[in-house]
Amino acid sequence: MNTLVAYHNDQSIKDAILLQLQAHYDADQIIKGLYWEDGKGCAVGCTVHSSNHMDYEKLFGIPSALARLEDVIFEGSPNDIAKDWPIRFMTAIQPGMDLSLVSWKFLYWLLTDVSINPGINHPRVKPAVAQAAQVILAISKGEMPDIKAARSAALAADAAKAAWAARSAMQAAAWSVAGAARLAESAAAAWSAARSASWSANSAVAEAEARSAAWSAEWSEKLARSVGNAAGWAASARPAEAAKLAAYARMAAMLIELIKAAPRANVTTQETET
Repeated sequence: MNTLVAYHNDQSIKDAILLQLQAHYDADQIIKGLYWEDGKGCAVGCTVHSSNHMDYEKLFGIPSALARLEDVIFEGSPNDIAKDWPIRFMTAIQPGMDLSLVSWKFLYWLLTDVSINPGINHPRVKPAVAQAAQVILAISKGEMPDIKAARSAALAADAAKAAWAARSAMQAAAWSVAGAARLAESAAAAWSAARSASWSANSAVAEAEARSAAWSAEWSEKLARSVGNAAGWAASARPAEAAKLAAYARMAAMLIELIKAAPRANVTTQETET
């Protein structure tokens, strides 16, 4: 099982993508609402010249879940900040980093910081949030999650989601925890398969890991969107927009902080993905 290594431990790869992004920035080609078309696109589009988030893994050794988060934060930020975001994001990543736990740490933050996600403390969802957060915490530390706890969290999250029908910040929290719990359950299953499988079962392990990665990308995106929604639903029109933009600014800052704190990958030579 290969570990993704940021920029494949090659500074020249980082230098080249920053030059590419700067050229798009200078030509005013970084725009919202479009992946890649006629030389213009969003954060992801101007980085990989396509809409394929998985290209981040092949080209840059960056987990696709982080590409999804970059994408969501870009679209939710005000235009002047959004335009700077792709360069800021790629600059924060250093060659040789192991970024595999960053999206999990970000997910845990969303489920535990009431200032960014105020709905998590509502009595109808709080127990489910806490259960999901505990499972995510283990994964965010690189530890094997408890499969039974993950399944229990998923069931609790479903119950919380079903019990809360009003369109509010708490509904966003309910959907968030449901996604996190399902993600945790899937990741736990994948982790268990990877740990217990023999070398002859590598294909099954790879399939489980791909399924877990897909859940991670999908739910990281949905959770990021729900935070913006929660902020918007919590107030009236103009204050709501300000709160939403503030939430995205905080998410951007936290993602950068977590990226910068990531450790170096355990490699002794340059790793090249094929």
